[in-house]
Amino acid sequence: MNRLPHETLPPTSLLASRRQAQQRHRILIVGGGAGGLELAARLGRTAGHRGEAEIVLVDAAATHLWKPLLHEIAAGTRYRQQHELDYRQQARLHGFRFHQGRLQSVERGPHRIWLAALCDDEGMEIAPRRSVAYDTLVLAVGGTDNDFGTPGARRHALSLNTPDDAEHFHRRLMALCARADLGTGRPVQVAIVGGGATGVELAAELCTAAPDIAAYGLRLQKLAQPLQLTLVEAGPRLLAALPEAVAERARRDLEQRGVTLRLGQQVAEVHRDALLLRDGSRIDADLVVWAAGVQGAEVLAQTDGLDLTPQRQLKVGPTLQTLRDEDVFALGDCASCRPDPDAPPVPPKAQAAHQQAALLAESLQRRLRGEPLPDFHYRERGNLVTLGRDRAVGALNAGGGSTIFGGAAARFGYWLLHRRHLAVLLGPLRTAALTLGECLSRRARPRVKLH
Repeated sequence: MNRLPHETLPPTSLLASRRQAQQRHRILIVGGGAGGLELAARLGRTAGHRGEAEIVLVDAAATHLWKPLLHEIAAGTRYRQQHELDYRQQARLHGFRFHQGRLQSVERGPHRIWLAALCDDEGMEIAPRRSVAYDTLVLAVGGTDNDFGTPGARRHALSLNTPDDAEHFHRRLMALCARADLGTGRPVQVAIVGGGATGVELAAELCTAAPDIAAYGLRLQKLAQPLQLTLVEAGPRLLAALPEAVAERARRDLEQRGVTLRLGQQVAEVHRDALLLRDGSRIDADLVVWAAGVQGAEVLAQTDGLDLTPQRQLKVGPTLQTLRDEDVFALGDCASCRPDPDAPPVPPKAQAAHQQAALLAESLQRRLRGEPLPDFHYRERGNLVTLGRDRAVGALNAGGGSTIFGGAAARFGYWLLHRRHLAVLLGPLRTAALTLGECLSRRARPRVKLH
């Protein structure tokens, strides 16, 4: 039976046999983050539209959210529902197929992956554990925080890796603010572990949100600092991957807004209500967020013998093919790519995932034609870090040098990056309409999400 290009895949044995379903080469992309979804959209509009390949995207969630927005979702300064894109809508727009499911393992011999049983929020099984076959597999499952085995980190600290994580953090934060307003009358203490982009952006966004949250209370609005924020970083400075001038501007901004910085300090233990540092000091905390380190997702250990780094990332060559299997590619945070053996690996940044997705969109079409694949060359175009609702700081690489800039110009640059991502997925007209809708709706809702 022929299936229309926009139909979602059925969770049946049709998936388990690519040859039974149809004779087209199947490119299976696992992970619908910025890189994976952009790759599926580009391939769907080209190889999929021409009938050269069947493009299938798999993700555990039903919707996509640009990951750099997670700290704003967590602080409540953005509404998740306004920024989510439905994978099924994307599949219809771009001519690929979407199949919802969580990757459980890879079997390279029979060229298939296994997905865990899919259940709804009430535990009802929607689809059983099932397999999906592939001719070419692209793993784009992202990464997660590295707690370095710190006692209590997994049990007591929250993460910001997914939209659900961000919403869980926000609900906990609002509950603690309500308790403080109705009961204790003291500031809510938040400890953030990790002085990279996620930790710095979250701290700054919470500084922005705190007065708006307190304004709706009775006792919190009387406090000079309704949120007491402490950021702990093991290294000697913030934003170690960025130029020192950028890090210094971020440090001054956070300290001026009342954030306590503990630089050069390592966390020894995480308790329910405190952090214990290796120097013996204690930081009381109602809420702990772990945003230190990056490692591959746990499922990458179930990839049938593919080479992994100590950080659990897939080792890939210059063409982004895994070292042991030329039919398996990887991109983004889950991949460790070192195109130049004398250079460090490609950093786990959104811009790297965008560049890799653009390369693979061309490479996989060449592979279908039997042509040699180009090597990936990472181009560092600069970095931007948001410091709240209306400010940011960054470095722009151009003309062989680096230009440091901040304020509204940097914030506008950050906004443009999100628009560029949306333009790839929605096109310029839909992106313009969405932008206008965001501007109009902003006037009708509170400045911060209150529930």
